[in-house]
Amino acid sequence: MNEARIISIISSKYVIEDDHKKRYDAILAGKMRLSYKPLVNDRVYFAKIDNQFVIQKIIARKNYLIRPSLANIDQALIVMSLKEPDFSFELVNRLTMLIEYASIKPLILITKIDLGDKSKAYQIVDYYKLLGYECYLLEDLCIMEEVLKDKVSVLCGQSGVGKTSLLNKLIPTLELKTDSISKALNRGKHTTRHTELYEVFGGYVADTPGFSSLDISHIDKELLALKLTPFKPYINGCRFLDCRHLKEPDCAVKNAVLEAKIPESFYNVYVDIMKMLSDGNFKANRHRTLK
Repeated sequence: MNEARIISIISSKYVIEDDHKKRYDAILAGKMRLSYKPLVNDRVYFAKIDNQFVIQKIIARKNYLIRPSLANIDQALIVMSLKEPDFSFELVNRLTMLIEYASIKPLILITKIDLGDKSKAYQIVDYYKLLGYECYLLEDLCIMEEVLKDKVSVLCGQSGVGKTSLLNKLIPTLELKTDSISKALNRGKHTTRHTELYEVFGGYVADTPGFSSLDISHIDKELLALKLTPFKPYINGCRFLDCRHLKEPDCAVKNAVLEAKIPESFYNVYVDIMKMLSDGNFKANRHRTLK
């Protein structure tokens, strides 16, 4: 059997690429329809059977995201515009927590700097640097080669923030469709219909459907805090080994918030997620819209 990666999935059609960069249209072996669902960037074994290329097995994943559906990711680039739509700390912080929970490195890119107050953009960069995350103002493409080189990256964030426009600049031959921003809703229309990998700077970047709702139903509330970069320096300083950093006394994470070492707005998003997980009312919260 040969190895390949899944480049795109549209309905039941799979485009795979082998290690020599040759691509094939493939189908799933019948037995695989009973196993877990293949994702874009899964490594797979395939063979040619009766003049068809057939995916026969998924190689063990190192990580994956549920939405967008993607496997084996080195980093997630959270793309957010300064204006049109307005930058949302709440949305970025929720995305960051979901990404880190999946054991993926988050990185924040701020677009449309020219439409807003640049001093606010610098404040956003300082905010995320305090949290321990990389954050860049995307004023030109010079930074992108350093960010993307030899890595598998996923672009995520609201519709209309410039993800597809960024890909068009990185790979002009793509000519992917973009759409205008709705002034009434302060958000863009969905232009990406499926997840697909594009080769750039020796790695791959995935364009994904935009979204404005986040599913937290898969998160284990016992593990979330352990995954978060801003909490890690303080986790072992709490009085209780099983501290959830909510109402417990002598909590080093809460003390760090009081001392402004962790921004209160970031901590409040954590508290909100933990409350939803405790309530267990995921039917109400699964498609919560973030503005």
